[in-house]
Amino acid sequence: MKKFHLLSEHTKGYFFALIATIGFANVYIFSKAALNEISLAQFWLYWFATGFVLNALFNWVNGSFKLLRNLKLREYLPFFILGFLEIATTTTFFLSIRTIPDPAVTSFLGNMFVVFLVILGVVMLKERFSFVESIGVLITIAGAFAVGFKGGSSFKDFFIPGTGLVIINTFLAAFTSICAKKTIHRFNPSIVNFNRTFFLFLFSVVFFIISGEGLSVPVSALKNITIGAILGPFLGILFVYYSFKHIEASRSSVIQGLKGLFVLVGTFVYFGTLPGNVQLAGGILSIIGVLVMTISKTRLEKFGKNKPGI
Repeated sequence: MKKFHLLSEHTKGYFFALIATIGFANVYIFSKAALNEISLAQFWLYWFATGFVLNALFNWVNGSFKLLRNLKLREYLPFFILGFLEIATTTTFFLSIRTIPDPAVTSFLGNMFVVFLVILGVVMLKERFSFVESIGVLITIAGAFAVGFKGGSSFKDFFIPGTGLVIINTFLAAFTSICAKKTIHRFNPSIVNFNRTFFLFLFSVVFFIISGEGLSVPVSALKNITIGAILGPFLGILFVYYSFKHIEASRSSVIQGLKGLFVLVGTFVYFGTLPGNVQLAGGILSIIGVLVMTISKTRLEKFGKNKPGI
């Protein structure tokens, strides 16, 4: 533990981002496995209930709830904003998981999150944006285009079903991350994560009641939900928020952009499937774009802290 405290802020940030990335990669796999067996309403109820209970217990044990006692009413506003943003972001994410057959394809398309986060980081957080990063953005966009390309004669059939959902989700996720980045410095990351699961759990309960679905689900689905919810809504999101305390949001995102590699391996092991050649090539291209942005950020930090960005 003492050795961890001796690590630099950036090293800690990258470590947290890597752990979060592994957690997120497993979300694609285990949520897809569960959604293959049960309805969306059932899935959301059990998934978000698990995340909510885990986060509530974690905050209760570490005493984070005490931080809320002295807050004024207006200081709760960021929590409400983040809560509603998370509902929109997370529902579009699982809709895309449900729509696109291969989780690896969904993950590759999800690298557009990095593009949106870098751009919004410049606009909203005044983070620097170099020429090399712009090259990485273009490469990532080209890769995502190849992954989503279907080749139909009409615009409706030009991309595979679910591509639009991923684009909407990645933009919302980037915007939410920027808002969370601003909030993290004022509140404990575990409280912000609890707020997320609290709003999502309330949403899932309302959606479940409206759907009229039953509570009975296969044991195998519950197993996949439990594993995925622990790795995603609890550990994954928590470590992302902790990474925001030590490194810029855009730096954290480029590490997360590598999750496609973990998802690709996990999908092959768990489902025995691989994307098509064009989609695989596009996925690799998008990861290269993420790496280009990562290298650019590192060089800017080391050699050009006082150099104006583009």
